[in-house]
Amino acid sequence: MSTSPTTLPTDTLQRVIDGTAALNAFIGLGPDQLQAIAVIGYNSYEQGKIDEAEEIFQGLIALDGTKYFGYAGLGAIELSRGNVDAAHGHLSAALQRHPDEPTVLSNLGEVLLRQGKAEEAATAFQKALALDPDGRDPGANRARAILQGMNVVLQEMSRVAGA
Repeated sequence: MSTSPTTLPTDTLQRVIDGTAALNAFIGLGPDQLQAIAVIGYNSYEQGKIDEAEEIFQGLIALDGTKYFGYAGLGAIELSRGNVDAAHGHLSAALQRHPDEPTVLSNLGEVLLRQGKAEEAATAFQKALALDPDGRDPGANRARAILQGMNVVLQEMSRVAGA
């Protein structure tokens, strides 16, 4: 029995080569599959397997740069490494793709705070809180804690200045 080779969709392949289509247009992973890969990356990050997580997030961007998962993951990694400029770039890219993600907003707020941009940081934190009024999102809850800490510091500075 002879088998014929699979015909590759050359028009899709050419669009991928030209940069007008994501690699995933050729591979064909569904949104649930991409999200599952992102979860694996997140779990690797949480387990301290940072290099593995970084490769996964880079792979997600290569597969489909229109999704926010890979950028958000790389932003978190760079934030944990203290590379605030790189983190800022990745998190901004994530928010361009999905502007209503509390954890990404919280991470961006932390980056902005480390860059000395307290007002912009507070805005990012407040948006994260507004997206999570029930206090269920861990990223938004981190934003709540940071905002409370900022408030305590400001009150103490005001008290000392007035004394």
